[in-house]
Order: sequence, then C-alpha cells, then structure tokens
Amino acid sequence: MSLPASRLVLYALPAVPLAALTLPLYIIVPTFYSETLGLSLAAVGTALLVVRLFDAFNDPLVGWAADRWRPGMGRRRATFLVSLPIAALAALMLFWPPVDAGPGHLVFWGAVLSLGYTAAIIPLTSWGAEMAGDYRERARVAGFREGFTLGGTLIAIALPFAIGMETVEGLHGLAGLGIAVAILLVLLGGLTVWRVPEPREYSRTRLDLRDGLGHMTRNRPFVRLIAAFLINGLANGIPATLFLYFVSDRLGLPELRGPLLFIYFLAGIAGMPLALMAARRLGKHRAWCVAMLFTCAVFAFAPLIGEGNWPAFAALSVATGLMLGFDLALPAAIQADVIDVDTASSGEQRSGLYFAAWSLATKLSLALAVGLAFPLLQSFGFEAGGDNDARALTALAVTYAWVPVALKLGAIGLMWNFPLDETAQRDLRSRIEATG
Repeated sequence: MSLPASRLVLYALPAVPLAALTLPLYIIVPTFYSETLGLSLAAVGTALLVVRLFDAFNDPLVGWAADRWRPGMGRRRATFLVSLPIAALAALMLFWPPVDAGPGHLVFWGAVLSLGYTAAIIPLTSWGAEMAGDYRERARVAGFREGFTLGGTLIAIALPFAIGMETVEGLHGLAGLGIAVAILLVLLGGLTVWRVPEPREYSRTRLDLRDGLGHMTRNRPFVRLIAAFLINGLANGIPATLFLYFVSDRLGLPELRGPLLFIYFLAGIAGMPLALMAARRLGKHRAWCVAMLFTCAVFAFAPLIGEGNWPAFAALSVATGLMLGFDLALPAAIQADVIDVDTASSGEQRSGLYFAAWSLATKLSLALAVGLAFPLLQSFGFEAGGDNDARALTALAVTYAWVPVALKLGAIGLMWNFPLDETAQRDLRSRIEATG
C-alpha cells in the first residue's frame, strides 16, 4: 500500500536543513576556512580527516543506541528529537567561526556537528526504511527524502554566495547559513516528530553489539553494497571538494562558482523522477549502474574544457546533475532491502546500526576526498587562488575528473549483478512479516 504523499512530505522536511551538513559542508567550508580564514589546504584536510576518525567510534555507538533505546514516544522519534539542539548549535559555531579560528576550532565543532548530524540522520533514515516494506515503495520514500535534501542543498549553496564570503568579520554568507540551519532544524524536525508516527518494529529477539556486528559482516549483500557506496561516494566527493577550485583556477570563472553549482543541484532535483522511473523498469541496482556509466562517459570530457568555456561546463553540470538523484535515492533504498536480510536471519530489526555504517561510509568518503585531494594537489604546487602553473592546473583537472571516473567503474563492477532484486526482497518480507 502506498504511503500518503502528505506523510512523506512531513517526514522529509528535516532533510532541508540537514542537507547543509553534507555536501555543502565539504564544498563550502573547506574553501572558506582556507581562502578566507587563511588556513592551509593540508591543515583543513587533516582537520576534517580527524573528525572522520572520531566518526569511526561515534557512528556505530549511536546506531546501536538508536536501536536499543525504546522510550514511550518510539526509538526513532526520540533519538531524532534529542539530536536537533546539538546539531543546531554545532552548525552555528562551525559556520560562524571567530576571526582567529584555527584547525582546533574546525576539529572540535566539526566533531560536535558530526555527533549531532549522526544522531539525526540515523533515526531519520531508519524511520524511512521501516515506513515501507515494499521494494518499490522504499524507492519512493527515499526519493521524497533525497528530493528535499537537494532542495536544501540549493538553499545552502545560494545563501552563502548571495550574501558573500569575502571576509570572516560580521554576518557573512556562511554565518547566515549557520543561523538558517539552526532555526530550521529545530522547527522542521519538531514538526516531523509531532506529525509522523513511529514505524512498526519487527524484532523478535535482542542481540548484543558483538553478535549484531557479526550478523552484519556475514550479510554479503550489505558488504557488497557498502563497498560500492564507499567507492562511489569517494568518486563523488573528490569533484565536490574541488568544484570551486576547478571553476575558479582551471576555468578562470570565479564569479560563476555559485551559479554553476546551483545549476548542478537543480538538475539533480529534475533527475529524481527519472531515477524512480528507471528503478521501476530496470530494478534499483541496475538503474544505479546505468546512471554511473552515463556519468563516467560525460565526466571524462571535463579536463578537455578550455579556460572560460562556461557553456560547455554548464552542459556537463546539467548532464551529471541529472544523475545525482540516482546516486542519492537508489543506494539508500537498496540499503533498506539488505537490512531485511539481517532481520530475517538475526530476528532483530536493527536499521539504526546499519544506517550508522551507511552514515560512516558517507562521511568517510567525503573526508577521504578532502584528506587525499588537498595534499595531492599541494604536492603538485597548487595553491587556492594563487598563480598556478600548467602542471598544477593539469593535476587539478585530472584529480577532479579522471580519478572519479576510475572509481565509479569499480563501483559499477560491484553492483551490476547485485543478487537482491524485487523477487528476492519480496520473499524476505514475507518471512519477516509472518514471524513478526
């Protein structure tokens, strides 16, 4: 049975402010801290990598706690509600740093923000996965959430550039974004907790953390999916991290950084219905692979675009942006299916722990993109906003485009013949619901 669209909208609303804590965080914050605050690229990359090491311990514990805590209002709603003030405060502090902020400020508030974001996104995604048991309906739930995520991403990109980020003093664009995120997290998140019911739980037993992790590592579809997701996330994270530098230094179009980024994510919203339609026709994993193949074919031409050729790069941004909805909605919907494998075998519905691994893979891929790309470019003599020679700009172009293409091909190899299709998932749900 299809869920009402009104319920899906209410469920997806918090994705708008949470969107500012994902890709924009790794696109805009490193640039602001390096160009405006004056920190080195290596220092910014190292600081964000330290935050991700914190995540390696933080995310599994939050996921485990989100599954085990069962207050009267429901485990998903309660954990999500607790996270909102933590994430709101950390976003404000990280996006509005003092003029003398150093790497320590970035590490501390980045870690607090990571904790708050994890405590929000794990119950929210688990909530969505448990709202529907049907193979296709799960894609619809994920599509609503990720569609709102893209809408929030557009706001998170437009607002800082509209206000300006040339100085760290006063109410600059990144500070304005921090204020907006803090307010919307509390308001929209509270509305979701108030109006969206807690999903039904199908647990028959309870496992300790060690046994739960054992079932997870033996869940072969999950291991295969998370590996592909991590590789593809790194492939997406590298150009996301380097986008502003590529447009400014390689293309020589710093004034078009905001508009081109906006076009990319706007195309992502337009591509979301394409992703859901392709998933219905081809199956979720095969539709995702086709989208990645298309992205590789288009993105391979990025280093060949000449300086100042903004129409060609805008066309490339639209073409790859249309595939963004596939990358956001379909893997998350497949993740809900691989959780069924564990629920059927272990007897406990532990979506929180699984989405903790998902969250960790997401953040690790983006942090690796910063931690690897920035020092690599620095080794070739690239300086943000500096006078870069041909060697440095070539290194920027190759790292921006051809390295991600190679990574995506690896992800496609893992997912093309993925074993969990609609028929297999329907059999799993029948077993779970018969015993739940």
